[in-house]
Amino acid sequence: MSQPSAQQVPVKLKVTTHIYNGKNKESIEWIGFGQYLEKDTSKYIKYEEIIEEGTIKTIIKVTGKEGLILRSGAVKMRLPFLINKQKIGSYESPYGVFQLVTDTKRLALEVEEQATTGSLDILYDLKMQGSNNGTYHMTISFKEETE
Repeated sequence: MSQPSAQQVPVKLKVTTHIYNGKNKESIEWIGFGQYLEKDTSKYIKYEEIIEEGTIKTIIKVTGKEGLILRSGAVKMRLPFLINKQKIGSYESPYGVFQLVTDTKRLALEVEEQATTGSLDILYDLKMQGSNNGTYHMTISFKEETE
C-alpha cells in the first residue's frame, strides 16, 4: 500500500532563540515564511533566511524524541538532538569545521492538524570544540498561511 506524497503547507514562522551563558542572556528573533510537512513518522519545518553573507536554507526534522537542524548556504551546520543524550554535530566556517555537542533537555513539537499551527520547543546545552557555549532555548511557532 503506497502512502500519499508529503504535502508542503506554507506557514508563517516566528523563530526565537534565548542564549544563557553565565549571567549573560542574548535573544535572537526571526519572523518569516516557510513550509511545514509530514512524511512517514517525521515532521519537517523548512525556511530560508537572507543575511548579509547570503541565503541560509534551514531544514528542521523531528521524529519522536530526536531532532535535527540542517543549515546550508551562507552557514553550514548540522545540529542533532536526542533527549537526555549528547550528540555530535558540526559548524562549518571559512576558518574550518568546528565540532558541536548538544545535550538536549527538552524537545517537544505540538501540531494542531486541522489548522496546521504549532510550536517546536528545544532546550539544550551547546559545546563548541569542547568549550561550553551556553544553554540555548529555541522556540519556533508556525501557522498556516492562508490567502
